[in-house]
Amino acid sequence: MPPALARYISRHEPRASWRVHLKSTAGAALGVTLVGGVSAWSGLPLLMAPLGPTALVMFAQPHSASAQPVPIFAGYFIGAVFASIMEVAFPGAWWAATLAVGLVMLIMLTARVTHPPAAAVPLVVYSSPIAPQVLFVVMLAACILLTGLAIVWHRTSPRISYPLWQGLEP
Repeated sequence: MPPALARYISRHEPRASWRVHLKSTAGAALGVTLVGGVSAWSGLPLLMAPLGPTALVMFAQPHSASAQPVPIFAGYFIGAVFASIMEVAFPGAWWAATLAVGLVMLIMLTARVTHPPAAAVPLVVYSSPIAPQVLFVVMLAACILLTGLAIVWHRTSPRISYPLWQGLEP
């Protein structure tokens, strides 16, 4: 295969043991199940959309910067803030949802708390309008559940250090 083509179609993730993959998948599935329960309880099933990828990152790539608790909580908070502001200011305007996504990305990047799935929160809110107070409570509960489960889950064999205790400069 030509090297110029190979770099575009090669896999970049390191190999891991099947036990690690099995553990990651089981943890993510349990996390999605818990979050699904919160979504069903709150009557907001679309909130599962961004939280599923969050579970995957937390359980399968726990050393990733976006899998750490601060970007997760901050990302979803930022997403909920801009989704709520834009929905109140411009109810039902599709362009406002896309503008909110862009603003969420900008704030997460400049604050160095990037969690890509959280950028989808405005799209979820515009697809199914949610009262801001309900959105904040449900997102907070989901983040607490997923983070708590990930902390406990990664302490089982094969043990993985999560969350990362030493970050970059402040």
